[in-house]
Amino acid sequence: MYEALDKQYVLHSYAREYINFVRGESATLYSDKGEDYIDFSSGIGVVSVGHANKRVNEAICDQINKITHISNLFYIEPQAKLAEALVKLYGEEMRLFFANSGAEANEAAIKIARKYGEVDGKIKRYKIITLKNSFHGRTISTLKATGQASMHNYFGPFPDGFVYADSIDEIESLLDEKTVAVMVELVQGEGGVEPLDRARVQALAKLLKQRDILLIVDEVQTGVYRTGEFLAVNRYGIKADIVTLAKGLGGGVPIGAVMTRLIDIFRPGDHGSTFGGNYLVTRASLEVVSILEALKRSGKLDETIKRFDEGLEEIYQKHQTHIKKRVGIGLMQGFRMSSAEVLKEILKRALQNRVLVLKAGRDTLRFLPPLTISDEEMRVGFERLDNAFSLL
Repeated sequence: MYEALDKQYVLHSYAREYINFVRGESATLYSDKGEDYIDFSSGIGVVSVGHANKRVNEAICDQINKITHISNLFYIEPQAKLAEALVKLYGEEMRLFFANSGAEANEAAIKIARKYGEVDGKIKRYKIITLKNSFHGRTISTLKATGQASMHNYFGPFPDGFVYADSIDEIESLLDEKTVAVMVELVQGEGGVEPLDRARVQALAKLLKQRDILLIVDEVQTGVYRTGEFLAVNRYGIKADIVTLAKGLGGGVPIGAVMTRLIDIFRPGDHGSTFGGNYLVTRASLEVVSILEALKRSGKLDETIKRFDEGLEEIYQKHQTHIKKRVGIGLMQGFRMSSAEVLKEILKRALQNRVLVLKAGRDTLRFLPPLTISDEEMRVGFERLDNAFSLL
């Protein structure tokens, strides 16, 4: 019944699987048929502290009984506290703007860069360089910032000023007097779970600083401990001018954020969001950040990453007929499959064996488990995944 309802009333913008999940706990989901599924996807990297996390749920319920929303025309206490927490974790003087999603955070980053390129009200620099195979969102601007030509069909005309580099090594040759920023994902998520080379990233950051060109790091997927550190920039040993966050920041509630060292770039009226950073989402996000910070500080996050890494390695070693390469960092990992057809088949087989995994790019099987996944959930999930591969 629910399949017919969905097909009749919802726009068909997703290739959906019609499983009706009715509840979840940690990294396990339960369907209306009573079947359990191990979730190695966490809602595409969103449910960072697991499904139905008690602390987050209690924070949300407490906040709902007080104030959910008042608008950004007034001071919002948990918003200010969340901004403080994120800045302290980053370790540099920054200021934040809160939005509702990663795409909105990246829109804000683009606007910050474009305003930085203006001098005395005149546009002097406006070009933003991104990488081919990147993904930055689905609004008109962030879609154009995305360096995948196939995603540009149907939706033009697009805003001008986006330039695509084939690789990080090509960026320098594309810089000119109109370039205001370079925007990168340190691990390309939708582009195939492909980490950029650390030394090349450091050299790029140094070059951009010398030339007064902004470095925007899209951490929508990599941020909030997904790669093992608070931000991927911490892992890469660089400082960015602008960082965008979303996905795992809210643990399931819709929130996006842009952090920037350009602390006075916006004036009242330059940008805004009706719902962005309201009481509900920032209170939930404060709890998520607190949980994950403690998890990292205790060493448990590093232990989880190690065990998940070992589980992936065992699958890789056993099924190299179908897996060409392992890719990724932390709890953002992938298998480069032997072909797109094999990827399609393993996605189907994994679902049949009740383990949820994701596709990335043309041929990559992607893993984004909750950062709080238990040892038992990993054990069961890898057993099911092994069985799925055995059936290929």
